[in-house]
Amino acid sequence: QVQLVESGGGLVQTGGSLRLSCSTSGRTGSVVAMAWFRQAPGKEREFVSVINRDGDSTNYADAVKGRFTIPRDNAENTGYLQMNSLKPEDTATYYCAAGPYYYTKSFDYTRSYPYWGQGTQVTVSS
Repeated sequence: QVQLVESGGGLVQTGGSLRLSCSTSGRTGSVVAMAWFRQAPGKEREFVSVINRDGDSTNYADAVKGRFTIPRDNAENTGYLQMNSLKPEDTATYYCAAGPYYYTKSFDYTRSYPYWGQGTQVTVSS
């Protein structure tokens, strides 16, 4: 099993930045893909970004391209989501997810990731 713990959420003004962290523990050697999803009130959980183990392959949702990046530190067993130029529509609970495979086609499906964190709230004020 793999345990994930997110941190770094908070309240920020439009145009500001936040960096979320996802600390992993347990069988971290089995983690190949690390991803971020988000869920706003009354909406379905949606894909944000994913990175493979080596860090040389990433994918981003169109809504965050050019504003978010997803670095990863395998030595620290930690993944990050760097969020810049934040907008009110980025307000959501952000979830870290991980899995043993990096899917090139279904990377945006929640079912592609067996391990999930508890979520961290991000609120962007206008």
